[in-house]
Amino acid sequence: MNFEQILAVSVLVGTLVLFIWGRYRYDLVAAIALVTVVLLGLIEPGAAISGFGNPAVITVAAVLVISHALKNSGVVELIGSKMEPLTVSPVLHIGSMTLLVALASGFMNNVGAMAVMLPVALASCTRRNRSPAIVLMPLAFGSLLGGLITMIGTPPNILIAQYRAEAVGESFRMFDFAWVGVPVALVGVFFVSLIGWRLLPKERRGRKSPDQLFEIDDYFTEVRIKKESPLVGLRYQKVQSDLGEDLEVTGMVMADGKLGRVDLTAKVKADDQVILKADATDLRAALDDFKLELASQTPAKILEMEASDIMLMEVVVAPGSRLAGRSVRVFERWATQRLHVLAIGRQGRPIRRRLMDVTIQEGDILLVRGDEVDLSDTLNRLQLLPLPQRGVQLTSPRRVWSSLLIFAVAIGFGVSGLLPTAVAFIGAIVAYVMCNILNPREIYSAIDWPIIVLLGALIPVGQALENTGTTTLLAEQIVNFTDAMPAWALLALIMIVTMCLSDVINNAATVVVMAPIGIAIASVLDSSPDPFLMSIAIAASCAFLTPIGHQSNTLVMGAGGYRFGDYWRMGLPLEIIIVVMSVPLVLWAWPM
Repeated sequence: MNFEQILAVSVLVGTLVLFIWGRYRYDLVAAIALVTVVLLGLIEPGAAISGFGNPAVITVAAVLVISHALKNSGVVELIGSKMEPLTVSPVLHIGSMTLLVALASGFMNNVGAMAVMLPVALASCTRRNRSPAIVLMPLAFGSLLGGLITMIGTPPNILIAQYRAEAVGESFRMFDFAWVGVPVALVGVFFVSLIGWRLLPKERRGRKSPDQLFEIDDYFTEVRIKKESPLVGLRYQKVQSDLGEDLEVTGMVMADGKLGRVDLTAKVKADDQVILKADATDLRAALDDFKLELASQTPAKILEMEASDIMLMEVVVAPGSRLAGRSVRVFERWATQRLHVLAIGRQGRPIRRRLMDVTIQEGDILLVRGDEVDLSDTLNRLQLLPLPQRGVQLTSPRRVWSSLLIFAVAIGFGVSGLLPTAVAFIGAIVAYVMCNILNPREIYSAIDWPIIVLLGALIPVGQALENTGTTTLLAEQIVNFTDAMPAWALLALIMIVTMCLSDVINNAATVVVMAPIGIAIASVLDSSPDPFLMSIAIAASCAFLTPIGHQSNTLVMGAGGYRFGDYWRMGLPLEIIIVVMSVPLVLWAWPM
């Protein structure tokens, strides 16, 4: 290993460590890696921004915008509304919803498909009086499985297609992934529908009343004790017993404004401010029965919901929301003080700060209030997904069919080779704008810019690894280590390593790391790179072990009431099934 290779390996290891650590956002980590390889002289400065012009990056951006247009048109909701007869039993309910989101994910961004289906699934759970937990995790996994079907189903597939174009001069075509992706996706859907949901803990699968849409460990909210409260003068130990099991005083605001522990021997004084843990229904009752008021600037009377223009809404913080990592104060400032956060639901983690100072995280459930117009506009801008209250509103069938026709024409141009896929999709975006399905401003808001920065920055970093011979060196070491292994065992090993990486870092970043290594292994073995690239594509999209492995998993964590450790119960056997199925399918469809 020469000096340049040592530097390249150091950058690679350092980047993976930062990804796994999670202290810095993945796009920032990618930018750090890019600047580092330039400063170390591993790539030419002029090539540093070449990744942003890569066709794969442009295609990913276009797919995100098209996904938003399809979401606007109501395609998935319209189909979902017709599936009510298929929800009579848990197996049919889970299977039909999961199959629908898998099909949608094959042609639109999987997080977008999941975001559209989330309120549809929750509303159906309410009507059938079922726990959302048995539906939402299979739904999230189905969105990942659906991405295996086509080239545009997920960013890793788009990247893999581009790597193949650079390696052999021809990209994978739109439906080349289907030879392996369709059987794997179908078996995966059958597994989560028939067996997978039964592996969740019993407490998650418990039945819910119709008005309890999802299970969270209640909301944390800050309240002030009024002078006329019957609690004044009582010791906090007595207060806790009077409040009952459904409410809990978890903290107290001290004189210096900081949050401290509750002294159970101390007496309650008027104007004491405490943190209550309660669900929305119990919170309303407590404010009235014990003469409490919300400690924020929002008056407590808004909970009565008497004003026709004021409404409460429960929303989930979507992955990639600009609010993630920001405080509640920032939310209200960005909402121009027209919307207010009344309480926060956070699964499995206590809140030890004052509500206004709490840092919002992806997957948090926020109870917000405001007038309906402000809610609709602001939640869309801040990437907050409303959970259903009055059912799902559908758009016109004409709008649905127009959006599907435009999309089908774009795919036709791409598949036939008349236009490059990126150009065909840009044409579709123009058509959506002309047909008023997409607002011009939405073109830019629909793009997940951190993903674009990640790809644009990491592609040159991957090129640096290739230029220094590092990928060839790593490939030779892997081949030497697996010299006695048959071909199927080597592919299985590559899939397992890729899956492990994808469970802890972004799947697109996983592809940027693994695809060059796969191509180099094929070169060392003097074989086709196709089976290696296809194995990496399948494995990179199978992040089923953790809620942080993929944004779809994060999205359902709060709404489904899941714990971090719940995912592997269903995810581990699913990943084993996928490896066992994929290896022979890859070798059949793409022989070495």
